[in-house]
Amino acid sequence: MGEIAIRAEQVGKRYQIGGKRASYKSLRESLVAAATAPVRWMRGQGGKVNTFWALRDVSFSVSQGEVVGIIGRNGAGKSTLLKILSRITKPTTGRVRLYGRVGSLLEVGTGFHPELTGRENIFLSGAILGMRRQEIRLKFDEIVDFAEIEKFLDTPVKFYSSGMYVRLAFAVAAHLEPEILLVDEVLAVGDAAFQKKCLGKMGDVAQEGRTVLFVSHRMDAIERLCHRVMLLRQGSIVLDGRNVQEIIGEYLSSDESAPSSIWENPGDEFRNEWFQPLRVDLCDAFGDVLVKPVRNTDEIYLRIEGEVRRFSRSLALGYYLFSEHTRYPIYYSQHKDGPPEKWPEIKPGVNIIKTRIPTWLLNEGQYTISLVVHLRSGPAAKLRIVHPDERKLELTFEINNVANDSTEWIKRKGVIAPILEWTTA
Repeated sequence: MGEIAIRAEQVGKRYQIGGKRASYKSLRESLVAAATAPVRWMRGQGGKVNTFWALRDVSFSVSQGEVVGIIGRNGAGKSTLLKILSRITKPTTGRVRLYGRVGSLLEVGTGFHPELTGRENIFLSGAILGMRRQEIRLKFDEIVDFAEIEKFLDTPVKFYSSGMYVRLAFAVAAHLEPEILLVDEVLAVGDAAFQKKCLGKMGDVAQEGRTVLFVSHRMDAIERLCHRVMLLRQGSIVLDGRNVQEIIGEYLSSDESAPSSIWENPGDEFRNEWFQPLRVDLCDAFGDVLVKPVRNTDEIYLRIEGEVRRFSRSLALGYYLFSEHTRYPIYYSQHKDGPPEKWPEIKPGVNIIKTRIPTWLLNEGQYTISLVVHLRSGPAAKLRIVHPDERKLELTFEINNVANDSTEWIKRKGVIAPILEWTTA
């Protein structure tokens, strides 16, 4: 084992849930609160605050040059751990030590100053890493070329789309040559070409002997890049080792690996010569996978990633939407609905397409999306690759709040709750 790059010792992170008190009180409020505290305590009104441990007693070390994958379901503590290692969040207990310059790419919104331009943020990031201006200039063109934002280089990053932001953030993190690179779910945002470029760059970083910690739900990327894997469960490390395939297999075979809003192909499921589904998920407008119930006004997208192995113009991707209240589908939609000029183009190789679930339509309840992939004509006419009547691939989500501005709104039965226009005849 080489020299240590990262060491975590009994790290824990506790968050407060509810019970938030005002930051400031008047003198009168403080005196009244102090005088009535014993009475409130006897009545059980002492302002008890609930807490949640996102991480508990996490200890590990990473040697220089290791590429470590961190896996686990949403809420397992993966992102919290990287935030602590990135010095964004302080641990509640324990400590971490990092030996080397750290670059990190966490969720969109961290790392850049929103009022500064892309150009200014590149130099600011380099300065934070301790680089001289001349060193940053030597890497500047590479960063801009990789991020593909040359036209927007002098625009404040607060006006960037999430895709532009992530491209620039990854380019900065990877090209400014930190000794330690921390990456959280970079493959959850962006198109297939960008994701492929990110994987290639991370492979280059690993071959250069730098230390990488990589959080992802993409098991194919974890297996390809990582020498070692840590599996987190409920804030603790339950598996840690170099037997990467075994740990991934343990994760995939457990219920925790398959939250209802994500499906990942564990190997060669739905095998056929035409179209191979790789990943299907439900995400919000920012590309983040759904992890909790939503309002019926929230934008929800079905995102499908798959590989076209043999091209056919008759290939169609779609889905049925079902409600828990009925066995019949609410509707069916496919990517070839509408005029042909508006169809998303699907080419040989890996494709990612998405579609928005209608807003202001569904009532409260649980819904299931059942994917459909089939060939409508040609040499494999009516071939059902994925279909709810035969080989199911399903995701679920929940709507727990129906938005309506009416003062007379009441809950109602039915699977849809549209707002329709009423007029006087």
